[in-house]
Amino acid sequence: MARSPKALLSLLAALLAAAALPARGAVRVKELADVAGARENQLFGYGLVVGLTGTGDTTRVLFTQQSIANLLGRLGIRLDPSQVSARNVAAVMVTARLPAFTRPGATLDVAVGSMGDATSISGGVLLLTPLTAADGQVYAVAQGPVQVGGYAAGVRGMSFSQKNTPTSGRVPAGATVERAVTPSLAADTLTLGLRDPDFTTAARLAAAVNTALGAGSARALDSAAVEVKVPEAFKSDAVGLVAKLEALEVEADSHARVVVSERTGTVVAGERVRIRPATVAQGGLQVTVQRTPVVSQPAPYSYGTTVRTSELHTSVHEESREAVALPGTSSVADLAKALNLLGAAPRDLIAILEALKTAGALDAELEVQ
Repeated sequence: MARSPKALLSLLAALLAAAALPARGAVRVKELADVAGARENQLFGYGLVVGLTGTGDTTRVLFTQQSIANLLGRLGIRLDPSQVSARNVAAVMVTARLPAFTRPGATLDVAVGSMGDATSISGGVLLLTPLTAADGQVYAVAQGPVQVGGYAAGVRGMSFSQKNTPTSGRVPAGATVERAVTPSLAADTLTLGLRDPDFTTAARLAAAVNTALGAGSARALDSAAVEVKVPEAFKSDAVGLVAKLEALEVEADSHARVVVSERTGTVVAGERVRIRPATVAQGGLQVTVQRTPVVSQPAPYSYGTTVRTSELHTSVHEESREAVALPGTSSVADLAKALNLLGAAPRDLIAILEALKTAGALDAELEVQ
């Protein structure tokens, strides 16, 4: 059931008020930082999906014809690519994420996306596809049935129905790791990289490590990195040291930020978002254009014919609303409540936040998606 703009703003005000509550407290280092070098790697490859029911690439996709001809050539079947016409095959790109310390034999989920003009890859089977990293080395091979969360049926231009995106899917556990990625932890120092760089958080993280391991054990290099000296007790137990560091709790800090989505009308405000004294006036202009059918009849006993036409009528209506004066240190929740009294829609709130930021009255970063 659809909600009125006033009800939506009431809900939004409640969410923003909850965001203005005090910080949630300390969080583990595991949620804040990663060990430098111990990161995942992106893999990709080019392959073919077979077994489709006439929903694959057409003959206009030349690289699919060439790929089929090359594949059959390796199997001892020689033919000209121009003679290939197989609507049951689609050329795809295959991607996967390879976590650090992954050993050969482990399996990975892979994502599959069509490259040509296939209408659906549902029900297809991905053929053996090597997956390479940025260095050009093959780290995994993928193969298996493709699972698609959508469908496409009918004839385009006539009767056609589609749900979600049937030209992309996944192969769960479809890739087998062939090459290990094992960063070395045997060093005199470890570097913790913050996922959300912040000088305050980096300083607090260094202080927490010094409290746990002893004074002088850690220092913040910048807003994104904290260097930790490996104690003698952990020289041969780097895993134990990382586990000890990950269990530490730190009070994380962040910039005041407001994230808005113009596509969905969503506004999310973090803590410490404040508004300087400002005056907000918001009104609506509604323009209505109506088409009225008109029939022109010829005079009696004339040779004229009846003509059907239409007339356009335009009307303009502008809502008059009072300006709202916002006091200093007002929060975004207070702004939402004030605009709720004016009957402003969520998208109007987004426009007002952008105007407040331009006017220098919004003390926060405004991120528009």
